[in-house]
Formats: sequence, C-alpha cells, structure tokens
Amino acid sequence: MPELPEVETTACGIAPHIEGQTVNQVIVRQPQLRWPVPETLNETLAGIRINSVFRRAKYLLFTTDIGTVIVHLGMSGSLRILPKDKSADKHDHIDFLFNNGTVLRYNDPRRFGSVLWTKSPAAEHNLLKDLGPEPLLSEFDGKYLYQQSRNRKSPAKSFIMDSHIVVGVGNIYANEALYMAGIHPARHAGKISLVRYQHLADCIKTVLQDAIQQGGTTLRNFVNEAGNPGYFKQQLRVYGRGGHHCVHCLRLLTQIRIANRSTVFCSHCQK
Repeated sequence: MPELPEVETTACGIAPHIEGQTVNQVIVRQPQLRWPVPETLNETLAGIRINSVFRRAKYLLFTTDIGTVIVHLGMSGSLRILPKDKSADKHDHIDFLFNNGTVLRYNDPRRFGSVLWTKSPAAEHNLLKDLGPEPLLSEFDGKYLYQQSRNRKSPAKSFIMDSHIVVGVGNIYANEALYMAGIHPARHAGKISLVRYQHLADCIKTVLQDAIQQGGTTLRNFVNEAGNPGYFKQQLRVYGRGGHHCVHCLRLLTQIRIANRSTVFCSHCQK
C-alpha cells in the first residue's frame, strides 16, 4: 500500500503539472472503486481550475473554487502524468484531461482506492475530520504522544499506527521508527516515558523525511508520477528483514505479528 512518503512524492510530482490548469474533461472508465466514483464528476469539473494539490494523511486533495477532489490510492493505485495521446491500459480507470494537453491518469488494479468529490471544506469530510495531526508538523512531538498514550495498554506499534493519534505512520515506517528509537514494538504505549516519546517523535519525522527525499519506498505496486519506483527500500533496517542480522548489534532480528501486521525488531536493541 502506498504510504505517506509515496503519497507525498506523488503530490509533489503531479502538482507542477496540474496546479493552475483547467479541467477539460474527466473520463471514467471504471466507476466501481472502493466507493463509486460520482456520476457527475465530469459535469462538475469540466471548465474548473485546479488551485492546489496537497496531501492530508494518505489522501490527495485537488482544491478548486467550488470544492475538492479527494483521491486515495488504496492498495495498488497510482497517478501518472501522461501525454494526451497515450492509450489507456486495462487498469487505467480515470483520466483527468487538462487544457494544456496534460492527462492525469488514475490506475488501480485492485480497485481499493477512491476518487471522490466534496463541496464542503475537505477537513469536514467523514474520511478526514477525525484524523490525528500530521507527523511532520510542529504540533506533533513527544509531549503530544506522551499525553495521548497515558493509560493505554495497546502495543507501541499499534499506538503510532492509529490514524486518530497521528496520520501516515504505516507498517513499514512504524517498524523503522521504533527500531531507530530503541523501543520494543510490543511494549505498552502507556509505559513509555516522556523522554523516550520525544526521541520516538523525532525518529518518526526522520524516517518519513528520509523516505520522502528518496522518493518513497519501493513496493511491488507503487510507481511515482513518472512511472518509476521509489528507492527508500534499500535503506530499510528492519522491515522485511526478519531472520537477518541487526545492522547495529549483528544479532538475528525477530519477526512476529502485532495486530495482524508483520513486525520485525531487534530484541537486544529495542527495549
């Protein structure tokens, strides 16, 4: 699944091509995604200018003067900038055609993503209104995590992956941040000190910022706007490395499941 760095990479990649451009047409080849694509999407957007493109959690938001397009890439979705004469492939479900000849194409083999429209402020949409803070903003810090964690018995990994606590810390980056912070993923969130949460918040920011700079994690189904994979996977220290040696102490890494998610950690380095 594309995670926050992949979505941020996509937003930054497509924004220069469609911000300030006017939609000529929206072609919907497959309306049955996770939720049905609005039947009137073409009628609504034709002739409308895209003011901005940005990310909120794992959602992409295309703002206009009359509302916002909300896009989620699901498990296997991608957005690419293509020339207008590029023919559509099997899983190319939606095209946004712009006045400058650009085509923004939504591809989603598994159809778990979504393309929605709202006239109301996007922050009030049901998918967005209850989300926690963005991990890369100043409001997210160790003090915030510490306050939110009191009396919680959930594992530290589940805690930081809870989108009501903080958005965008998916499985890959939760593994990596906890390793960097030296915190056992199964440790009760409520038993972690303020000092350790301050370090963990910094590690979450570092891991995500590094991934964004590298272009997102190379996952089987993720491509960026140019059709190329990201390159962060080669720097992963624990995720996907169960049974391999810890890069720090050289002991074998342990792999378990927490909340049905593969979890890899070093029992020596993470307490």
